[in-house]
Parts: sequence; C-alpha cells; structure tokens
Amino acid sequence: MARVNCKILDNGDAFPKMKFNVVNNDVIVLPDNFGNKWNVLIFYRGHW
Repeated sequence: MARVNCKILDNGDAFPKMKFNVVNNDVIVLPDNFGNKWNVLIFYRGHW
C-alpha cells in the first residue's frame, strides 16, 4: 500500500501529538494524557 507524506513509527520513536474528542465531550491529548511509560492505544472503528 502506497503512503504519501506519512511516516511510519519505528521502535523508540516518540508518539505523535494527537487530539481526540471523547464521548463525554472531553478532549484527550496524546501523548500528554498517557499515564506512564507503558500504554495501549486501541482504535475501535465500529462493528461494521
């Protein structure tokens, strides 16, 4: 699959800054809201 202007993260790369709106109208900013060194991020796109 061709990727244009996209950087794939390698081991040890810093997590890119991302902002997400969540269900309770709050905002999560990653990686600022990560609790510690080891975290899991799951994207659930729906059941379809």
